[in-house]
Amino acid sequence: MLPPVELEVRHLRALCAIADTGSVHKAARQLGMTQPSLTTQLRRIEQAIGGQLFSRERTGSRPTPLGRTVLTRARPIVAQMTTLVTEARDAAGRGAAGGDARLRLGSTGSRAVPGWLRRLHARLPDTDITFQTDVSANTLLRMVASNQLDTAFVHEVEGSPLRVPDGVELRVLVHREPQFVALPATHPAAARSAPTLADLADDQWMVDPTVDGDWDGLRRVFSEAGLDPRVVYGDYLTAADLVAAGEVVTPCQPTSRPRPGMAIRPLRGDPLGVRLMVAFRAGWGLGAEGEGVFGDLRAAYEEVAWSSEAYRRWLHTRREGAALPFVA
Repeated sequence: MLPPVELEVRHLRALCAIADTGSVHKAARQLGMTQPSLTTQLRRIEQAIGGQLFSRERTGSRPTPLGRTVLTRARPIVAQMTTLVTEARDAAGRGAAGGDARLRLGSTGSRAVPGWLRRLHARLPDTDITFQTDVSANTLLRMVASNQLDTAFVHEVEGSPLRVPDGVELRVLVHREPQFVALPATHPAAARSAPTLADLADDQWMVDPTVDGDWDGLRRVFSEAGLDPRVVYGDYLTAADLVAAGEVVTPCQPTSRPRPGMAIRPLRGDPLGVRLMVAFRAGWGLGAEGEGVFGDLRAAYEEVAWSSEAYRRWLHTRREGAALPFVA
């Protein structure tokens, strides 16, 4: 039997992460732990409390009635401790930097981020700008809500709405960005300007299940098309290598840059889509500072959109060369 533990805030944070992600694997990745370590920690927490907190199901981990009771108490404690630490760090940072302004940014993966940061640094040379990425948009939204971030650039997959916490305001950057497909350059469908899902039905698809909504969105369009292709799981950096090697195809952003051996193509009918949004702390994003941050991101997004060959062709076809009217 595992030795009992005395509950600490880190244990409560782990329970919240498992509940929020619905998976010990995803929670471990979010917390920077290995899955076996988090599994062991959960068993010790359950032993200390005296009951099972999560039921292990095929689709993930779901809180038991006891788990829901514990989480009701745990969440306010975690939120208060996060706020305490953040405010203390802010105060210490202001004291050390002589009162210099700070801007804390987050984002899911996007080629617009380097241009965003470049513009912010140029416009706000005296601001201490920090930045972090996460594959989970919901994690970034929680960080905005808990005052760990000032703003975050996130995407929401069609049919898989994000969980927006209280205290977070959203502003839409792009109402619907089509998702393209990365396929081997030698694939017969690469010769087409816009292959169909049926053209790729016999291929092995790779999707990252830790990216909020991606697998659900892909599964939905497969179901609507009456297709059931083979699907494997992995991160998108690995997927790009396997695409170039001719092993898999994978959904990708239209701004993605192809590497040797890879082709980027839109899917006919644009069945996959996401909404691009900027999350702000409540009240902050509506002021001049938030407006400037949003404007810099919009300019950076337009830059990468028009510099991406496949996306530029799609834009000219759909918009007759107009200057991205779907950007808010």
